Amino acid sequence: MKRKPVIAVTPGDPAGIGPEITLKALASRSLHRVCHPIIIGETKILKECARAVGIKANLKSVRTLETLKTGPNTVTVFEVAGLGTRKLVPGKISAAAGKASLLYLEKAFELARAGIVDAIATAPIHKEAIHRAGARGIGHTELLAELSGGGEPLTLFVCGRLKIFFLTRHLSLRAALREVTYKNVLTTLLRIREEMRALGTPRPRIAVAALNPHAGDGGLLGREEIEKIGPAIKDARRRGVAVDGPVAADSVFHLALAGKYDCVLSLYHDQGHIAAKTYDFEGSVSVTLGLPVLRTSVDHGTAFDIAWQGVASPKSMIEAIKVAAQLARKRRKREAGITL
Repeated sequence: MKRKPVIAVTPGDPAGIGPEITLKALASRSLHRVCHPIIIGETKILKECARAVGIKANLKSVRTLETLKTGPNTVTVFEVAGLGTRKLVPGKISAAAGKASLLYLEKAFELARAGIVDAIATAPIHKEAIHRAGARGIGHTELLAELSGGGEPLTLFVCGRLKIFFLTRHLSLRAALREVTYKNVLTTLLRIREEMRALGTPRPRIAVAALNPHAGDGGLLGREEIEKIGPAIKDARRRGVAVDGPVAADSVFHLALAGKYDCVLSLYHDQGHIAAKTYDFEGSVSVTLGLPVLRTSVDHGTAFDIAWQGVASPKSMIEAIKVAAQLARKRRKREAGITL
């Protein structure tokens, strides 16, 4: 039980800031005190990036993880034939870079599914690049669900004390509104209770963010709170869920930060993202739950405009790896039957 978790770190799209922030993150001594991070990628690309941005990186390339050597002075790279000999142009969208990012993720998933690593932490991929490479999913969450053979992933944002779950993810606002149904809200609340229990909160206090201004003002500003969200909350309470709402979205995240709630259910993408990124842009970590593998991620994009320039901050990458290690330890204890 005392073994430090092994975290597979994917550098994302190699033409973006992923390789740089990955190398910078793994140079952090504090990271190696809590886990064994390994990179799933290509040593050649990582060395080219290190030279370009002036990072000293001692990379050990391996093709099996039988002997794990990792630390701030030596980093293990599990070798994946991604780009191979193809030319990489930092800051440029390409199918080749998109394909490489997919191959890194697929190998990390394979290692996690086999129990060889305890969790995955991902640097950003580029949606257009992976589409050019033939991917159907539009992001890590959808890709991992596909690799898992289906399932219903649940997204959680961890931003310091603030925890935000999402009813919908990458949908247009119009499409997301159609998903705000009694059934979806109730099902998600029940899943949140179970996931929070698994993360160490036996009786989580949940708040549901309202959809309309002022929580609909009694139907004057919309009836979703009365006809869909409210009834789902009432039925969740009947099933023993400690949940309040709908709570006006302009105050619910403040109340959670003040300690009234353990987590918030956001109904659509930007509702929760704006709150988290305003509170701590670089400290927000996205967590994918509900799948056979545990995955965390930075909450920012590939930033092609500053790729391989030495100016990208690794803070979110460091936090993503630390959160992956923390959640992996909790999951391991729960699976071993230890009370959290």
